[in-house]
Amino acid sequence: QVQLVESGGGLVQAGGSLRLSCAASGGTFSNYAMGWFRQPPGKEREFVTAIGRTGSSTYYANSVKGRFTFSRDIARNTVYLQMNSLKPEDTAVYYCASRRTGVPSTRPYEYSYWGQGTQVTVSS
Repeated sequence: QVQLVESGGGLVQAGGSLRLSCAASGGTFSNYAMGWFRQPPGKEREFVTAIGRTGSSTYYANSVKGRFTFSRDIARNTVYLQMNSLKPEDTAVYYCASRRTGVPSTRPYEYSYWGQGTQVTVSS
Protein backbone atom coordinates (compact mmCIF):
# COMPACT_ATOMS: atom_id res chain seq x y z
CA GLN A 1 0.00 0.00 0.00
CA VAL A 2 1.50 3.28 -1.12
CA GLN A 3 1.33 6.16 1.32
CA LEU A 4 1.82 9.77 0.28
CA VAL A 5 2.48 12.67 2.61
CA GLU A 6 2.47 16.24 1.33
CA SER A 7 4.14 19.19 2.99
CA GLY A 8 5.15 22.75 2.21
CA GLY A 9 1.82 24.50 1.88
CA GLY A 10 1.09 27.82 3.51
CA LEU A 11 0.15 31.45 3.04
CA VAL A 12 2.04 33.55 0.51
CA GLN A 13 1.54 36.88 -1.18
CA ALA A 14 0.80 37.10 -4.88
CA GLY A 15 4.02 36.88 -6.87
CA GLY A 16 5.67 34.73 -4.23
CA SER A 17 6.86 31.14 -4.32
CA LEU A 18 6.28 27.90 -2.48
CA ARG A 19 7.68 24.42 -2.86
CA LEU A 20 5.48 21.46 -2.09
CA SER A 21 6.93 18.06 -1.29
CA CYS A 22 5.33 14.65 -1.41
CA ALA A 23 7.08 11.74 0.25
CA ALA A 24 6.10 8.25 -0.84
CA SER A 25 6.41 5.01 1.08
CA GLY A 26 5.15 1.45 0.87
CA GLY A 27 5.73 0.85 -2.81
CA THR A 28 8.29 0.88 -5.60
CA PHE A 29 8.35 4.61 -6.13
CA SER A 30 10.50 4.47 -9.23
CA ASN A 31 7.82 2.48 -11.09
CA TYR A 32 5.00 4.97 -10.64
CA ALA A 33 3.87 8.05 -12.44
CA MET A 34 2.96 10.87 -10.08
CA GLY A 35 0.64 13.83 -10.27
CA TRP A 36 -0.45 16.96 -8.47
CA PHE A 37 -4.06 18.02 -8.41
CA ARG A 38 -5.76 20.88 -6.62
CA GLN A 39 -9.20 21.71 -5.37
CA PRO A 40 -10.04 25.42 -5.13
CA PRO A 41 -12.72 26.46 -2.65
CA GLY A 42 -16.17 25.45 -3.88
CA LYS A 43 -14.81 23.83 -7.05
CA GLU A 44 -13.98 20.37 -8.31
CA ARG A 45 -10.54 18.82 -8.15
CA GLU A 46 -8.45 19.77 -11.17
CA PHE A 47 -5.25 18.61 -12.80
CA VAL A 48 -2.09 20.61 -12.17
CA THR A 49 0.86 18.53 -13.38
CA ALA A 50 2.03 14.97 -13.89
CA ILE A 51 5.38 13.27 -14.29
CA GLY A 52 6.40 9.89 -15.67
CA ARG A 53 8.30 7.32 -13.67
CA THR A 54 11.71 8.42 -14.95
CA GLY A 55 10.98 12.13 -14.73
CA SER A 56 11.61 12.65 -18.43
CA SER A 57 7.93 13.23 -19.30
CA THR A 58 6.16 16.09 -17.60
CA TYR A 59 2.78 17.67 -18.31
CA TYR A 60 1.26 20.88 -17.02
CA ALA A 61 -2.14 22.50 -16.99
CA ASN A 62 -2.16 25.64 -19.14
CA SER A 63 -2.94 27.72 -16.08
CA VAL A 64 0.38 26.84 -14.42
CA LYS A 65 2.67 26.31 -17.39
CA GLY A 66 5.80 28.39 -17.12
CA ARG A 67 5.25 29.05 -13.41
CA PHE A 68 5.23 25.59 -11.83
CA THR A 69 7.90 22.91 -12.09
CA PHE A 70 7.38 19.27 -11.19
CA SER A 71 10.39 17.13 -10.35
CA ARG A 72 11.15 13.84 -8.66
CA ASP A 73 14.02 12.52 -6.59
CA ILE A 74 13.93 8.76 -6.92
CA ALA A 75 16.63 8.23 -4.30
CA ARG A 76 14.53 10.13 -1.73
CA ASN A 77 11.15 8.71 -2.89
CA THR A 78 9.95 12.27 -3.09
CA VAL A 79 8.40 14.54 -5.67
CA TYR A 80 8.45 18.31 -5.59
CA LEU A 81 6.22 21.03 -6.97
CA GLN A 82 8.01 24.35 -7.26
CA MET A 83 5.42 27.10 -7.60
CA ASN A 84 6.58 30.55 -8.67
CA SER A 85 4.73 33.75 -9.54
CA LEU A 86 1.77 32.59 -7.51
CA LYS A 87 -1.62 34.13 -8.11
CA PRO A 88 -4.72 34.32 -5.88
CA GLU A 89 -6.42 31.86 -8.24
CA ASP A 90 -3.81 29.27 -7.28
CA THR A 91 -5.41 29.12 -3.83
CA ALA A 92 -6.50 25.52 -3.26
CA VAL A 93 -5.84 22.32 -1.41
CA TYR A 94 -3.07 20.57 -3.31
CA TYR A 95 -3.01 16.79 -3.51
CA CYS A 96 -0.21 14.47 -4.51
CA ALA A 97 -1.24 11.27 -6.27
CA SER A 98 0.37 8.12 -7.58
CA ARG A 99 -0.56 5.79 -10.39
CA ARG A 100 0.16 2.07 -10.47
CA THR A 101 1.90 2.49 -13.83
CA GLY A 102 4.77 4.62 -15.07
CA VAL A 103 2.67 6.57 -17.58
CA PRO A 104 1.52 10.01 -16.44
CA SER A 105 -2.13 11.02 -16.74
CA THR A 106 -4.20 14.17 -16.39
CA ARG A 107 -7.25 12.24 -15.17
CA PRO A 108 -7.67 11.99 -11.40
CA TYR A 109 -9.61 8.72 -11.61
CA GLU A 110 -6.55 7.03 -13.08
CA TYR A 111 -4.61 7.59 -9.87
CA SER A 112 -4.80 4.92 -7.19
CA TYR A 113 -3.18 6.59 -4.21
CA TRP A 114 -3.66 10.06 -2.76
CA GLY A 115 -2.13 12.16 -0.04
CA GLN A 116 -4.14 14.05 2.53
CA GLY A 117 -3.64 17.40 0.84
CA THR A 118 -1.89 20.61 1.81
CA GLN A 119 -3.45 24.07 1.79
CA VAL A 120 -1.97 26.79 -0.37
CA THR A 121 -3.36 30.28 0.08
CA VAL A 122 -2.23 33.18 -2.08
CA SER A 123 -3.23 36.63 -0.91
CA SER A 124 -3.63 39.56 -3.27
